[in-house]
Amino acid sequence: MIDIGKAGTFALGARKVKRIGYGAMQLAGPGVFGPPKDRAAALAVLREAVEQGVDHIDTSDFYGPHVTNQIIREALHPYRDDLVIVTKISARRDDKGGWHPAMSAAELTQAVHANLRNLGLDVLEVVNLRSMLDVHGPKEGSLEEPLTAVAELQRQGLIRHVGLSNVTSRQVADGRKICPIVCVQNMYNLANREDDALVAELAREGIPYVPFFPLGGFTPLQSKTLSAVARRLGATTMQVALAWLLQRSPNLLLIPGTSSVAHLRENLASVDVQLSPDVVAELDGIAQGGAPAH
Repeated sequence: MIDIGKAGTFALGARKVKRIGYGAMQLAGPGVFGPPKDRAAALAVLREAVEQGVDHIDTSDFYGPHVTNQIIREALHPYRDDLVIVTKISARRDDKGGWHPAMSAAELTQAVHANLRNLGLDVLEVVNLRSMLDVHGPKEGSLEEPLTAVAELQRQGLIRHVGLSNVTSRQVADGRKICPIVCVQNMYNLANREDDALVAELAREGIPYVPFFPLGGFTPLQSKTLSAVARRLGATTMQVALAWLLQRSPNLLLIPGTSSVAHLRENLASVDVQLSPDVVAELDGIAQGGAPAH
């Protein structure tokens, strides 16, 4: 068994979780749409994750849609007392798998009830409101109306804690005036460092930052620098990229996803990859124009 606890824990709402969790997005079909090619394999990955000590799963009912949450329920319900399931709302899928905003109060309420139903829960531990002002990345604009609607669902007892996703620093600050924000989930990795200041700010406030990788790939995996470091350390490129995140700041909670038990174990084993200051400096250069592989 891999000791993922050696990477430490961090508070997520009212719970402390280990810093490596599991992102369930890849359990759905291609393009996060429809059923998986191998449902039995998807169930096995979830059960292995929990067996290895993962106590934090990230999901959403718009993965599939509905598919991923239903697989989580089939694999793990009734849930272990120490398992925290975090979900996201504010998007809907069309019949071709396209992504569209669903940020009205009625749509957000419907999404919360769909998550509760498909996960088999009476209350959602953490719900991230994902800004859909731009599906491709954070965009300035007011989230007051949708976040106020989510805060009302929290007051009704359907949600314990509220987070934000795909947001700017200003939206985080404005959001905290509406309700407590217990986590921020944005794209962040070795090659995408735009949120460096936000990571540091949240660390000072004791708020976790949850980095996700862009759909369709993880840019640094095509980096010559990263590949060279991985070879020297006898690790995979993903393990090095995850180890860099673990060493980047103590408030980073990781949610690497995979549909493979073997890759899951590899990802969790990133806790054993130690990066010296010289290696960290070398990896930091990726965001400053490291040469891509060809």
